[in-house]
Amino acid sequence: MKSFLHHCSILLLLSTIFASSAIAFDYADALQKSLLYFEAQRSGRLPYNQRVTWRDHSGLTDGLEEGVDLVGGYYDAGDHVKFGLPMAFTVTMLSWSVLEYGEEISYVGEMEHAFEAIKWGTDYFIKAHTSPNVLWAEVGDGDTDHYCWQRPEDMTTSRRAFKIDENNPGSDLAGETAAAMAAASIVFRKNNPHYSHLLLHHAQQLFEFGEKYRGKYDKSVGVVKNYYASVSGYEDELLWASLWLYKATDKEEYLEYVINKANSFGGIGWAITEFSWDVKFAGLQIIASKLLQKEKHKKHHHILEQYRSKAEHYICSCLNKNNGNTNVRRTPAGLLYVRQWNNMQYVSTATFLLTIYSDFLSKSNQKIICHGGIIDHEELFNFAKSQVDYILGSNPRNMSYLVGFGPNYPKRVHHRGASIVSYRENKGFIGCTQGYDYWYNKDGPNPNVLIGAIVGGPDNQDDFNDDRANYVQTEACTYNTAPLVGIFAKLNFLNNPPLIASF
Repeated sequence: MKSFLHHCSILLLLSTIFASSAIAFDYADALQKSLLYFEAQRSGRLPYNQRVTWRDHSGLTDGLEEGVDLVGGYYDAGDHVKFGLPMAFTVTMLSWSVLEYGEEISYVGEMEHAFEAIKWGTDYFIKAHTSPNVLWAEVGDGDTDHYCWQRPEDMTTSRRAFKIDENNPGSDLAGETAAAMAAASIVFRKNNPHYSHLLLHHAQQLFEFGEKYRGKYDKSVGVVKNYYASVSGYEDELLWASLWLYKATDKEEYLEYVINKANSFGGIGWAITEFSWDVKFAGLQIIASKLLQKEKHKKHHHILEQYRSKAEHYICSCLNKNNGNTNVRRTPAGLLYVRQWNNMQYVSTATFLLTIYSDFLSKSNQKIICHGGIIDHEELFNFAKSQVDYILGSNPRNMSYLVGFGPNYPKRVHHRGASIVSYRENKGFIGCTQGYDYWYNKDGPNPNVLIGAIVGGPDNQDDFNDDRANYVQTEACTYNTAPLVGIFAKLNFLNNPPLIASF
């Protein structure tokens, strides 16, 4: 009887806690939708189990001109260029989400879809890495692609491919692709060991290539400059890749690289207030900080502490607890605001880093001392959750910026495939400018819902204009959604914990 009453009191306490919380969003639904989005962004020959049925095969001759098979991979946003750097960062973040929150993703029954989303990217990277010192960086080019408004299935634009090699280096691209493959190799280690080993082999070769032949990829691949220029340089990606390779192999040489080049490559020099497809320092610093807990890393304590100091500068800046103007700005309703164009990418990456650091503080029973006060794991987590809830609809417009989630979300996403009648419904060819004439300028909602996409989001006053031509706010990108996959899973788990054993 005492056991029965004890269990009842626990259940009552849990129900009271969750009843008293703010609006409880359906985070499981958000997770399911977020993984669906990656299927809408697929290039290549679609599989039999493709769930986004308004899409069909596309880009089936990619690489043909150059005599290499580059079919597959992801379109990064609403156009049809395959850009290597943001694609690799997307896969790194999907893999990291699974590594941090795999159990919570499995709890919703979405692990297979997460595996598929990662593998669609890594299968392409294997193809694109045609020899140790050659990596295909891009298929298509932004200038001709942006001249047309077509479904991917109708593409008539250039599919020329561009590569980096010994004479045309790209250490940032090689580094990020190495990081993606190293992270994914850990993901697949148990359920697909042969594939995991293959990914690790490619990751190690790519890191060696990037390290030996140093240079920025946008100098070698000039067509990328107007779209994904490497502003931060390549040093952050080389450190980032080496740290992921250390996590994947446990080989001391990779950690030594991160320690020895910490100063010269800016790892402990740059205090950064963004984490993105271009700037990896904050993510690198947070992973390095977590190494301090292990006894075997004590000999590197001095350098790791400096990494940690910069990681906590990033966190303090997100929580507005740094001195002066080093804090991240916020909108009046509290959304982190880094810059005008596609601001949501910085919100989702910050949310991910803040959440995993909150977990770290909780497990190690530590707090952060900022200039503006002390932060504990609960404050950190609650702020991260507030950003997620803003995205899902807890904002002045009551709008979900996750497309397809809730009753009110952007209906005119800047996305070629979503904005034109589905190829499955109408196989009639739609020409390059015909899409502009008949579909781009239509006032009505898109005929296809780009479920799970996170759009660029509101401006610095929380205002949002749902207009297809307003690509600054209505275009969605794969790297907006990827960091939130694990966070949605964690929030769902906290809201819907496993039932207590029967009594």
